Formats: sequence, C-alpha cells, structure tokens
Amino acid sequence: MTATTASARDEVLILGGGVIGLCSALYLLEAGRPVRLLERSRIGAGASRGNCGTLTPSHAPPLAAPGVIAKGLRWMLTPDAPLYVRPRLDPALWSWLLHFAARCNPRDWRASTAARAVLLKRSRALLAEAVQRHGLDCGHSDSGLLYVFRTPKLFDSVAAELPALLEFGVRSELLDGAAVAREEPALKPGMAGGILFPDDGHLRPDRYLQALADRIRTLGGVIEEGVEVQRLEIAQGRLQAVHTSAGVERPREAVLALGAWSPAFARSLGLRLPIQPGKGYSITYSRPALAPRRPMVLKERSVCVTTWADGFRLGSTMEFSGYDARLNRVRLDALARGAAEFMHEPGGAEKQEEWFGWRPMTWDDLPLIGRVPRADNLVLAAGHGMMGMSMSAVSGHLVADLICGRQPVVDPAPLNPARFG
Repeated sequence: MTATTASARDEVLILGGGVIGLCSALYLLEAGRPVRLLERSRIGAGASRGNCGTLTPSHAPPLAAPGVIAKGLRWMLTPDAPLYVRPRLDPALWSWLLHFAARCNPRDWRASTAARAVLLKRSRALLAEAVQRHGLDCGHSDSGLLYVFRTPKLFDSVAAELPALLEFGVRSELLDGAAVAREEPALKPGMAGGILFPDDGHLRPDRYLQALADRIRTLGGVIEEGVEVQRLEIAQGRLQAVHTSAGVERPREAVLALGAWSPAFARSLGLRLPIQPGKGYSITYSRPALAPRRPMVLKERSVCVTTWADGFRLGSTMEFSGYDARLNRVRLDALARGAAEFMHEPGGAEKQEEWFGWRPMTWDDLPLIGRVPRADNLVLAAGHGMMGMSMSAVSGHLVADLICGRQPVVDPAPLNPARFG
C-alpha cells in the first residue's frame, strides 16, 4: 500500500515543521501512511534552519558533565561566554538548572553518553541512506569534523576523554600542531593540536529541510504552513481534537514535534516536559577564498565553522534567556571574534544572514520520543537539544516504528516521555 492509495482514515497529523517533524513524515510515508503536517510559520523556522549542519557522533557526551557547573558559574557574569544563563527570576529555569547540576557526575555522564552515541551513530547511517534513496540535494558530505585547540592544556584535557568515547564506538585521531597546519591551511599558525572525528559529516540545513519538504509532497504528503497549534483536547485516553488557527482537527493518530514550544502543552498531556529554550546563534557569509576543508570546532571559543560549496557559517553558543526574540549583538560578535583568533579569513566578503533559534534542551540531553500515556494515539518527539539535525533520521524512523507497530530501529526505553514523572 502506498501513501497515495492508503485510506484517509490512516492519515497521521504531524504538528511541527522542523527537521524532526519532516523526518517523521518521510518515514511514515515510506511505511505507507498518509501524512499531513502543520507548521505555524514556515518550514524550519525554529531551531532547524540556521544551525551549522554538522552530523556528529563525536558529540555523544552531554552538556551536563563533571566541571561544567563551576565553569558555568564563572560564565554567568560574562555575557559573551559560550554558555550563558541570563540572571532572572524564573522558577522553571532554576528547577531545570538544579536537575542539570545533579547530573554533572561521571555516572550520569556515562549513561547519557551511551544513549546519545546509539542515537547519533544510527542516525548518521540512516540519514546517508535516505539522502541516497530519495536523492536529497542538501550538500551531504562524509568529510569528518576537526576539533582545533590553541592551548596545550585544553587539548590534553579533551584528549584524555577520547578512550571513554571509543568505548561507545566514537573513533578519533590525535593531530599535533604541525599536522593541523597541514590538514587545514585556513587556520592561523601556532595551533596546539587537533582531534579528527572521521565518522562525522555535515550538510546544509536549509537545503536539507527544503529537500525533505519537496520529497514529502512528491510522495503525496500535505504540508500546511501558517497554521498554529493552539490547544490539544485529550479525553478517555486519546487525543480527541487539535485546535488550530485554521480550525479543529480530529486525527486518528498524531505526532507532536514542536521543539522548544512543546512545554506549552505539558499540562494537557499530563507530562512533565523539562525543556528549556537554549538560544543558539549563527552568522552566514559568502564562501571565503581560504575556506576550511571540513567542519571545525574552535574549542577555546566553542565556535563551530562549516563550509559549503556556496556558503560559510559560524555558529554555536548556548544562551538561557527564555523566549527572548532579540538578536544579541554581544553573542554574535563573540562568534566573529572567536573565529578571527583561529582563522586567516573568519568570514566571506558578504554577510548573508544573522540568525538565532531556540534549541529544546532537556536536562539529561536526551530527546523525548514515545507515546503519551494519557493519549495512546499521540507520539511525542521533542527535546533534541543541539542534536536535532544529527538525530533527525533515527528520530523520524523511530516515530514511524511506534505508529506502525513494528520493531523499533533503536531501543526507545531511554527516551520515554514519562521518565521525568
């Protein structure tokens, strides 16, 4: 049975047009289920479009790690720090931070790293397969990713973590300063060293999103932009209705993939959704003449650098400032200034876009994917933090597995939406 011949009553309503909603739609269509996707703005308008597009098993370790709390407290007084919490009275934020702090220990670090490594590695393979199978024109590349260090102290500190990562199947190669210079002529001389993660890759996020949307439509899926989800009506153990700006929907089954906006629906779901909006920034330029050969992370400044055939992007930073919709000039300038410390050409001749997006951060750095206990016809897929692009394929596949009642592509137990009580 194909998506175009399946009965309309088999339609799955997907709420959210970011990368998780789009991938869920694609895998459901492949499974023969018709889909209709609602997006309140335009496709990828949230955290998906402006990130650096890296696909990173190397990022299996969670943000909550031993030593992060002391560092974060120092950074609270530094508005351009890589991790910044804007001081304010916000009970939800402080509760989140306390739970986050409690996980900054070796045991929880290993538990989150193990679960994230499974998701990231499986998604890396699935995404490459999907790109080939569907002919997705998105600049997908298997070039690897390079961590670059200016100081021996940080280089040695991060290098000491690599044996633990190898336990979880994340390979790496240590490079001395001379090897880094040979690998990346775009870097200034004098780097202390580098760590190459050969199994990482990258793509261009905006093109990936557009290619997914085009393919969904080709397969018979429907995408409706400019439709905002306002309220969920749940009764008798099922999602009965979705109230939107365009009217009321009564789906047989639905997927809630609203990213950082998912907590607004927590009460109706009867779930605790400890998702905080972690604001990330990027600057996109035309491609400089001396561009890096592969994506890099400039570690002392926590700046990610990605080059495509027709563009160049600096990104990263983590700012907890609620849903503040302003572009923070201090944060943007920190990206450009940090890149200039490492690179001969930290930007192209034309600055094309300055961007921010809210990443949906959970305190254990794992997404919430699974059926909602109070509504057995609703699957939640949210909370991917900084890894939405990297985990997009495995998340979409898992959503389709759960809805179609087939063997899950990965064990969904660590992602259970009810795990927070």
